[in-house]
Amino acid sequence: MSGSNSSAPDARATPEPVTFTVHSVPMPGVDGDAARRTALGRMKMLLVLAVCAAPVAASYLSYFVIRPQTRNNYGELITPTRELPGDLPMKTLSGETVKPSSLRGQWLFIVVADAACDSLCERHLYLQRQLRETLGGEKGRVDKVWLIPDDGAPRPEVIQAISVIDPPTVLRVPRADLSRWLAPARGRQLAEHLYIVDPMGQWMLRTPVEPDPSKLKRDIERLLRASASWDQPGR
Repeated sequence: MSGSNSSAPDARATPEPVTFTVHSVPMPGVDGDAARRTALGRMKMLLVLAVCAAPVAASYLSYFVIRPQTRNNYGELITPTRELPGDLPMKTLSGETVKPSSLRGQWLFIVVADAACDSLCERHLYLQRQLRETLGGEKGRVDKVWLIPDDGAPRPEVIQAISVIDPPTVLRVPRADLSRWLAPARGRQLAEHLYIVDPMGQWMLRTPVEPDPSKLKRDIERLLRASASWDQPGR
């Protein structure tokens, strides 16, 4: 038949042998899954950090931003806040080294004055004590601190006077080192102010010179209320 050989396969052709060679099969998605797991892990870590920081951020947001019309703070807010240096050299009056981290966990009401403690120093130490006492049940959240930036010895009568009710923590800190953390207003001296530090070691408020006790107390009470959700008495 005409054309019968044009499309017939060659019956004599040798078939290709069947082999069982294993070839690697590309697995799209494996690398992508690993990347997704890594990204998910990072997101979880950031979420944990955000949850831990949220109460602090919320309390400051409420105090500084949301209700500025009702706040009218008396002291000068420090923005940005300044963290207590972890290497700040501190010693007790007897010469024992104190770690700065030991001051964290409480609100700090700080007086800075030379050991000689002039009349301004005495007024500040008295104000420090009286204001803390007027806080009533909240006073356990506030520690009194006297930082001495020189090598002198405080007079015994001064030590006796400040030790009558809950003596303050008295520490020596070299003046040059202390200036890395606290600072006076322009044109003023470090000893002319009192300083308020939050429980995380962030210096966040500086009082005016010769502060009005009642107005300063209101500032402290507002700060304690704003931090009530995350700060508790005692370290």
